[in-house]
Amino acid sequence: MLLAADDHSDTFHHVRDFDFFELPFGYHLEIPAIGGFQPTKFMVLQVVTFLLVVFIFRGLARRVASGQPVKGRWWNFWETLALFIRDDMVRPIIGDPDAHHGHDDHGRNSHGPDYHGEPLDTETEHMKDVEREVTGHDEITHEKEGADLIHVGDHTLSVAVGHPADKYLPFVWSCFFYVLISNLLGAIPSMGTATSSINVTGALALVVFCAVVFYGAQRSGFVGFWLSQAPSMDLPGVMGYIIVPVIWAIEVVGLFIKHIVLAIRLFANIMGGHTVLAVILSFIAVSADHGAIWYAVTPASVFGQLAIGLLELFVAFVQAYVFSIMATLFISAAVNPH
Repeated sequence: MLLAADDHSDTFHHVRDFDFFELPFGYHLEIPAIGGFQPTKFMVLQVVTFLLVVFIFRGLARRVASGQPVKGRWWNFWETLALFIRDDMVRPIIGDPDAHHGHDDHGRNSHGPDYHGEPLDTETEHMKDVEREVTGHDEITHEKEGADLIHVGDHTLSVAVGHPADKYLPFVWSCFFYVLISNLLGAIPSMGTATSSINVTGALALVVFCAVVFYGAQRSGFVGFWLSQAPSMDLPGVMGYIIVPVIWAIEVVGLFIKHIVLAIRLFANIMGGHTVLAVILSFIAVSADHGAIWYAVTPASVFGQLAIGLLELFVAFVQAYVFSIMATLFISAAVNPH
């Protein structure tokens, strides 16, 4: 239902959450209640964000699964972002938690498949000879049944495609694209930015915290994860019994603080950008009663709003990147303990 909007005493009401969408010319669109539950604008926008993420990446996944290069600017754009997160963030930061000291950070060859399967009818040394023949053999066939298999003559090799850190990719991808699309929706008139609410960013940070604990417990055990918060220190005598618990307490408190800051950083940057836009546009209304001053202030405010709006588009990407890279760093610390 379209209704005339009431006057708002709150100057920055447009960045707050309400049970309606503001429309031009002083109207707003009421959000109907569901039973006894009243959805808000940010709730609706989060559902829209979820649906957009599902639509985009189900479509992209189908094209990648076809085995053909992804075509089209729309799909290439999203593929580029996804590959950037994978190749320049998750894999380098998390590395291979199973790698031993002295191995490279990936623990395997990142430029090709890693052959680690056992031969069916051959000894280990002969297996190495078979591996050396793989790239130049004339009769290599591939099968995909859960894992890739390469058949070379009478020998079969299992192929591990990907990287050890790829198991964490779905979560980091979800963080990045969810935050990004939420931020970008704020650039559409009459919509809004759910990430300008501390409730939303707090919930996102809580999800990251739960993921960090889950992945850390999966790697080291639940008790082991919490014990690993204190680094190993070779301290003599009673010093170890005094200093280690203090360091452990500091690290655990720091773990909680880092996730709280994660929520506040995203909220403050998005909220701050919209607030600046509101202040610049408010100059027009303030100068309306000052005659000729209005004619100077209006074009300057409009130009300033356009410039800040373009900056806000950049900030939308930067803050999604910052949120996801911080989540990746926290996961890396959990699966690569001290």
